[in-house]
Amino acid sequence: MGESFVHHLCIQTNTYYETLNFYTEGLGFKLVKESFGFHDRNFNTWIQLNNFYIELQTGKLNEILSHGDSNSQGLVHFCIWVDDLNSEVARLREIGVKFLMKNNEFIYQVENGNLCKLQAPEGTIIELRDNKGI
Repeated sequence: MGESFVHHLCIQTNTYYETLNFYTEGLGFKLVKESFGFHDRNFNTWIQLNNFYIELQTGKLNEILSHGDSNSQGLVHFCIWVDDLNSEVARLREIGVKFLMKNNEFIYQVENGNLCKLQAPEGTIIELRDNKGI
């Protein structure tokens, strides 16, 4: 295989506008393309953060999507590196983002850096961390 990288994740949601606002206003993604009525879906939207994309879509018409949980197989969370974790957490708390606290702390240390976890309206868990390493 030649050069490769992760291009995008696809996230489905029952709460399209709330989820779109969370990723754009909360996490700084840019709306790239919004398609209406795409393959029997109300919305199929592309949002971008630097070179990373999320394909955000609603379920098919008249379909209510079930909730996943962190104890199932598959994607558990994805991570965004930030240069000032404390400032990001303070900003996100001000706009009412739901955090998954550990030992009553928003930010906690895991091996090689500080991180926090938050939950998007559709249930996706996003980790923010201040260390680029693994």
